[in-house]
Amino acid sequence: MAIRVGIIFSRPRVEEKHLFASFEQRGVTVTPINDDELILDVGMKPLPFDVILERSVSTSRGLYALRMLEAAGNVTINRFHTANTCADKLLTTAALQEAGVPQPKVRVAFTPETALKAIEEMGYPVVLKPVIGSWGRLLARINDRDAAEAVLEHKEVLGSYQHSIIYIQEMVRKPGRDIRAFVVGNECICAIYRSAEHWITNTARGGKASNCPVTPELNDLCVRAANAVGGGVLAVDVFEDPDRGLLVNEINHTMEFRNSIAPTGVDIPGRVADYALAVAAEGIGAQ
Repeated sequence: MAIRVGIIFSRPRVEEKHLFASFEQRGVTVTPINDDELILDVGMKPLPFDVILERSVSTSRGLYALRMLEAAGNVTINRFHTANTCADKLLTTAALQEAGVPQPKVRVAFTPETALKAIEEMGYPVVLKPVIGSWGRLLARINDRDAAEAVLEHKEVLGSYQHSIIYIQEMVRKPGRDIRAFVVGNECICAIYRSAEHWITNTARGGKASNCPVTPELNDLCVRAANAVGGGVLAVDVFEDPDRGLLVNEINHTMEFRNSIAPTGVDIPGRVADYALAVAAEGIGAQ
């Protein structure tokens, strides 16, 4: 019996085109599901797919679609629990803490006054992050009290609800780079260094990608981190601290990978397709 695969997306990026091609190479025709056109009915029957990959650019659309599809009985990658945890930096931090996965020091406050107190107790510099966000946007490196007071005032006056949750992370002394590692199932399949002169090293902000060897230590850390948030297909961002070693910074549940295929030499979309087909086959076998 042919496996039926659907992919939810907002617009077909390079990554989705790679995924479509990888499934086609495996003799599987994928049905595109544009979230602009998607209608989800409370109490609906499952959509006619053995597995659905969620690749929405919109975090909120992706989360709500996953929740409704799971309630209907669809098998999804990633699961709602995983996506919901990864979409929120504070929930990710809590999950990593519960699993004993090493990470940078973090404090959370709810008012500018308590945030300023927390920052000064941690010591400058620190990094302020929105609890929900990606591509390295709206990060602020706080070097002194004047900067802290200014940014906290801006967040209070101009920010959305999420900006009233003040997430404060220590500034890790990384060596001009960080690591993005790709976990599929229970394996870290490849990783890249993201290098930049700027303290923000995201490739979306100009960071340069090069191959990072997947050592047993890196594989163990990243698989533990992925399992802490529910597992699936994930990108784990890792800092190299000169004193503490590898620290997990964030986890992304709908990662981009276009800039990582060439430097690593790994067929990332092909590995994702193989994993999705295995998950679908397992579900079919359980019926």
